[in-house]
Amino acid sequence: MTMQDLPRTETVLTEAVAPGVLQITMNRPDRRNALDRATYAGLIAAIAQAEADAGIRAMVLTGAAGCFTSGNDIKDFAAASTNGPRVAIEFLTAISTARKPVVAAVEGFAVGIGTTMLMHCDLAYAGRSASFRLPFVALGLCPEGGSSHLLPLIAGTKRAAELLMLGEAFGAEVASDAGFINAVTPEGGALALALEKARALAALPPQSVMLTKDLMKHSQAGAIAKAIETEAHLFGERLLSDEAKAAFAAFLMKR
Repeated sequence: MTMQDLPRTETVLTEAVAPGVLQITMNRPDRRNALDRATYAGLIAAIAQAEADAGIRAMVLTGAAGCFTSGNDIKDFAAASTNGPRVAIEFLTAISTARKPVVAAVEGFAVGIGTTMLMHCDLAYAGRSASFRLPFVALGLCPEGGSSHLLPLIAGTKRAAELLMLGEAFGAEVASDAGFINAVTPEGGALALALEKARALAALPPQSVMLTKDLMKHSQAGAIAKAIETEAHLFGERLLSDEAKAAFAAFLMKR
């Protein structure tokens, strides 16, 4: 497989930016890179093909136009079709089980799944002005992406309750303290640092890198997969609830 074979859609861009490093860019700047079904499908395809290409040793995930992602496209989720939530879960499964390193570069907004996906990345860096939020309760939903299992482990139960239940926005320093990211960079510097770390990973013996990742993830893999599926089932039920429908309607009226 060659770089020319990698997916290039309007909403997901892929580029070989250094030997062994593939940059995957969420590209819906007019929607703050909100993730609709087509974008999820493009991300899943990019990860799968990168995993299958021996020439790719690390992936860098970022967003276009100075924004990581504003999360699920509310218009898609307001429709509450079976395919909408399911493709999001397929993406979360793909990123959580990727054997090759995934490095995230966050600028601007990282909302909802834009924050939870960071727990499945191996390394993550954010610009100083980046803004994070887990707004599921406010939208009448529930946690997703294995966050109800992972966040208490990495941030502690009190911080996890604060971030997941209150769902208030928080900055890069809090994201670092809570374990979502490795470090805070000057504004606009996240991608450069992520690429630097990805190049370093790509220069290492690839089998050793993947084995190390496997060993670190092995003990929690089953619990994470179960949490993702349990949350997905409850999330799907909540999408059809009166609370969620009212929250979505109120959100869309503001736009």
